[in-house]
Amino acid sequence: MVKTKTKILTPEDISRIDSEYRLLTDNLYRCDKPGDRELIDKAFRFANEAHRDMYRNSGEPYIIHPINVARIVNQEIGLGAKSVAAALLHDVVEDTGIPLEEISKQFGPKIASLIDGLTKISGTYNKETNSLQAENFRKMLMTLSDDFRVILVKIADRLHNMRTLDSMPEHKRMKIAGETVYLYAPLAHRLGLYAIKSELEDLSFKFRQPQIYEEIADKLKHSEKRFYTLINRFSLPIIDKLTKEGIQFDITGRPKSIFSIWKKMQSKNVPFEEIYDVLAV
Repeated sequence: MVKTKTKILTPEDISRIDSEYRLLTDNLYRCDKPGDRELIDKAFRFANEAHRDMYRNSGEPYIIHPINVARIVNQEIGLGAKSVAAALLHDVVEDTGIPLEEISKQFGPKIASLIDGLTKISGTYNKETNSLQAENFRKMLMTLSDDFRVILVKIADRLHNMRTLDSMPEHKRMKIAGETVYLYAPLAHRLGLYAIKSELEDLSFKFRQPQIYEEIADKLKHSEKRFYTLINRFSLPIIDKLTKEGIQFDITGRPKSIFSIWKKMQSKNVPFEEIYDVLAV
């Protein structure tokens, strides 16, 4: 997705790649076993060389995409070193012509199996429309029985693609955004990735209904200070009680997602001003 143009890496590109990779490796989570960092560094070097001189439609070096998928896999989903390595390598077989056997030789059968699953999922796309048919999506879900880390890496891949979808032509943006809200967001919800599910829905809505999205976003922004005052007023007595009881807890508050607010407006047939449950704690 968001495929590549070819040109020569500039010194600025190399600096950007190094900076993005440090954002991954300086904040690794659950990757402190012997050999974990070495595996990740090896996967990065391999993928960086394989994608050398490849660029995305956005103009950035292609390797930036796998690095960001790896960050999502580790820092937002919480998977370990093998999944981080698989995320760094996830487009190598499909996009560079390097055979799966070479991945297995370099990184072992488990990571090769993850890459194979990710490549097969990509193969379910209609190459002309970038869309998934329902039957192909069902087949994709079947990989859960083998290793559902494949699906988690694929969701991370889709999330980063949605975060950078602006660079795609409009007709492709619409297809990918529609596919995301109907297929990937519900799957993220089913797997308990609630923050990612909400972000996928909001990003899809942003591209499919940009004017409505901006209207709701502006209204939320204008009410932001009042919302957080209400959240604090609601939370403080709970924090006080839990603290006195000696209970360990985390409590956060936020406005609900733009997409969920819009769905309430549609189902109740009321304007934004008449939606009163816009906060979540």
